[in-house]
Amino acid sequence: MGQSKEPIRLRQRKTPSGLISLYLDIYLNGTRTYEYLKLYLIPETSRQDRQKNLETMKLAEAIRAKRLVELQNSEYGFKSPFKEDSSFYDYYIAMCQERFKTETMGNWGNWRSALKHLLKYEPRLKQLKWRDIDKDFVLGFKKYLETEACAWSEDSRERTKDRPLARNSKVSYFNKLRACCNKAYDERIIAYNPIRGVEGIKAEEGKRMYLTIDELRLLAQTECHYPSVKRAFLFSCLTGLRRSDIERLKWRDVYQQGEFTRIIFNQKKTNGLEYLDLAPEAVELMGTRGKPDDNVFDWIHTPSCTNDALRDWCLAAGIRKRITFHCGRHTFATMMLDLGTDLYTVSKLLGHKEIGTTQIYAKVMDKNKQAAVAKIPSVLSSAEDGPEDEE
Repeated sequence: MGQSKEPIRLRQRKTPSGLISLYLDIYLNGTRTYEYLKLYLIPETSRQDRQKNLETMKLAEAIRAKRLVELQNSEYGFKSPFKEDSSFYDYYIAMCQERFKTETMGNWGNWRSALKHLLKYEPRLKQLKWRDIDKDFVLGFKKYLETEACAWSEDSRERTKDRPLARNSKVSYFNKLRACCNKAYDERIIAYNPIRGVEGIKAEEGKRMYLTIDELRLLAQTECHYPSVKRAFLFSCLTGLRRSDIERLKWRDVYQQGEFTRIIFNQKKTNGLEYLDLAPEAVELMGTRGKPDDNVFDWIHTPSCTNDALRDWCLAAGIRKRITFHCGRHTFATMMLDLGTDLYTVSKLLGHKEIGTTQIYAKVMDKNKQAAVAKIPSVLSSAEDGPEDEE
């Protein structure tokens, strides 16, 4: 009798950087899944390299053996360390509630919208257990978002026809399922992550609308119907701070460091601790120092009200760009690059974890391209307008 195949195999895949990625190939009940171990073999150019690769392989084999024991225990009726018979829907709802308490209303709303689409994709979602959320479910939801999903109005009476879901909404909703699966795997709710190895939906590159320095000066000299919005937006343009961080900024976060005023705060989006020195005019916009627990800036109304105020303010200044509050951050980034600040420093000022995020602004402000096109000679003027030939 032939020996049965191992249900879990350790495999290798070469990455574009030249490293060898190690992953588990898991085949169970006719379904194949992959678990990427985030372990890599390096090119061997020395004895130390070979020793390091041996240690990496031992670790990968230990993980494979552990997964095999978990699988066999489950198959042979032993108590599983996982909770795959628990409700997927309840787990997702709990993640929504957690974000309602800790994150912005916009992000919470995205989680709720993603749930609406999950329910439309699978009407029986409330009855599904985690063991039902397999790779086919994940791929099916991805296909639904890419080919069928439509946006809809909250008031069905206003809905005249379905509108295809925006590309970045598709990206966001699929990433919510990814975050849910990743957390369930990390918390050992599921033995294998069904979304591992499934490529996400590619985001569409959005426009980074910003104000030039001249437009910013013009705006500063123009009256705004909401002074609190004007003060906070100009502060964002001079510091790069997001709306959420400006709203939470308190006087206890503001310090004097020699000649500079510095703010030390946790970014709401990343929860990373940031140290930011302020330009004199940014300090002036903060006004008179208050008590430690006082907010530095007054309430700037709801996001929609704020953006309406910015639109009217820009029109009054003769600026026809579609400016939202977040454009203050774009304005700061492009202004820094325009003034010759290097990309690494701009990345640190913005609190980016990856410099690749900052490079988007470098693309917007690519002066080398501008200099190149400025050198293109005139081709439309008459030859008679050019210099005369020498006889």
